[in-house]
Amino acid sequence: MRTGDALPPLEIPVTRTLIVAGAVASRDYQDVHHDAEAARAKGSPDIFMNILTTNGLVGRYVTGHFGPRSVLRKVAIRLGAPNHPGDTMTLTGTVTGVTEGPDGTRTFLVRITGANGLGHHVTGTVAVEVPR
Repeated sequence: MRTGDALPPLEIPVTRTLIVAGAVASRDYQDVHHDAEAARAKGSPDIFMNILTTNGLVGRYVTGHFGPRSVLRKVAIRLGAPNHPGDTMTLTGTVTGVTEGPDGTRTFLVRITGANGLGHHVTGTVAVEVPR
């Protein structure tokens, strides 16, 4: 891959199970991630995905493209519109830079966007190292 190349999009159905499982797996017991009534009482129309689940999905997207030997070196993301059950988040990415180390290892800087029906759920950059 070279600077300017796009990663193929990845569509992720946002299910209630994904939201709750991601929150529990990351030990985020905030009620807005598993209790619809509590989420509504706090102004949300339903439960919503936590940032740790989003971070994991971004990592899955990038390493799924660059392969099992790739290593995430830096993930810097920002959340926007929430991911609610019943929506779909589509992750897209563009390579914005490539560097090569003396041993032939290449590091790719990838600009990431994850959009849903409300807008951009996540934006950010990921540095991923791919061994020779």
